[in-house]
Amino acid sequence: MMASFGHGTRRHPRSRGRTGSRTGPDRATLAIIGVICAVAGFFVLGIILGPAAIVCGWLAMGRTWSGSRPTTAVVALILGAIDTLLAIIWLAGATTPGNGLLF
Repeated sequence: MMASFGHGTRRHPRSRGRTGSRTGPDRATLAIIGVICAVAGFFVLGIILGPAAIVCGWLAMGRTWSGSRPTTAVVALILGAIDTLLAIIWLAGATTPGNGLLF
């Protein structure tokens, strides 16, 4: 009977080891998503997928430059930056007179 007055097992319904991430995807998943976005951005929609890869890589690194950084997150960040830069250069070249030609 005393268990019904707030001293039951409902205080800690799950063990700590099996709870997983409650706030969203974990860092390894974000890093893999970032790499996939960066690689796909080289072929289609680089102006959208490049910044998405940068954000995923940055979040996978824990939003900091210090400490240990997972390699996959750094790859996602760098490829996303290259992808975004190439997309911006391509868009700038597509808007010049003559469609990027010298004449």
